[in-house]
Amino acid sequence: MKKPSLSSLLHVLRALTLALACLGSAASAAPIQVTDILARQVTLPAPAHRIVLAQARHFQVLSLLAPDPAALLAGWSDELRTSFAPDYQAALQRFPSLAQVPVVGRHTPDSFSVERTLALRPDLVVMTASFAGLAPGQPASESPLVGRLEAAGVPVIVIDFFLQPMAHTVPSLRALGQAIGQPERTEAVIAFYQQHMRTIAERLADLPADQRPPVFVHAHAGTTDCCSSPGTGTFNEMIAYAGGHNIGADVLKSATGRLNFEYINARAPQVYVATGTGSQTGAGLAIGAGVRATDARASLERLIAANRLGALPAVRSGNSHGIWHAFNDSPLHVVFIEALAHWIHPDRFADVDPAETLREINARFLAVPLAGTYLVDLQPGAEPVR
Repeated sequence: MKKPSLSSLLHVLRALTLALACLGSAASAAPIQVTDILARQVTLPAPAHRIVLAQARHFQVLSLLAPDPAALLAGWSDELRTSFAPDYQAALQRFPSLAQVPVVGRHTPDSFSVERTLALRPDLVVMTASFAGLAPGQPASESPLVGRLEAAGVPVIVIDFFLQPMAHTVPSLRALGQAIGQPERTEAVIAFYQQHMRTIAERLADLPADQRPPVFVHAHAGTTDCCSSPGTGTFNEMIAYAGGHNIGADVLKSATGRLNFEYINARAPQVYVATGTGSQTGAGLAIGAGVRATDARASLERLIAANRLGALPAVRSGNSHGIWHAFNDSPLHVVFIEALAHWIHPDRFADVDPAETLREINARFLAVPLAGTYLVDLQPGAEPVR
């Protein structure tokens, strides 16, 4: 029997290689079924690689789940450039291609252009239920925005890290991670998140109701008249999870509102937390990307004085702090909650270091690390994350 020639063997080898490549390609192109927070089953023909973010703030979530989140963007809103300018500049330095990502609107539903979005040929649009015009419990089928996109053949997934962060963070992460073909990396992020959240819950499991001290979160501190506060919304859930009592929730029945100076003083908060994004200048809290700890602390001192809050028990005792407001609409709220727990119950959380948690998130997950000062104490102690 004649032996096969070398060229024949090479031909067979090439054919086998091509066949295996085709099989691999077919496998990778297998449809992906994703369940979003509305319990909708959304099918994608393959991992999404042309995504439109209705709210560009969720680029940070993509940065957790994808090593090159910029490469996945077909379009986004302009809010990262405008409302979170320092963070946009940090992202732009890491991924210069972000400067060319088309804008499909501001961060509001009325400015979102369906026509511009469809012209970008996206294979996925990501938005929140409120952006889609849906009230809690309302089905996605009643959203004209979702309907128009899906009628044009564009899949839409609905996520939420803001309205119900405790319930929706994990399913939102899982849906987005599966949609972009990053299930393993996503499950690692989820495991990290759940471990840290579980530690907080376990240490507060036996906390009596009368040991939840009054907490005043001064939202967007210094940029409005005294004083903006969370009501029954996002921060309220976080304060409660961390073992505190939000003084704003007792009088504000909406997500946010304003507390007057007399009410704040009468409630005598034991913990004061100012928030800011770093995109404001002047009276606001200097916090976030590129900010030095000394500058953040100086701005915290200034805004407390400007708002006549120096007599609060929290200020007199030194239990006053500043933190990055944008932790509130991403899984990074775990850092916010750890910080609150550490400040509210220092005896139970003496060994919990939220700055170290952020450093680990930077090292393990974030494609665009958060470098700067993201939390600060009125007294020296909280160092910037590098």
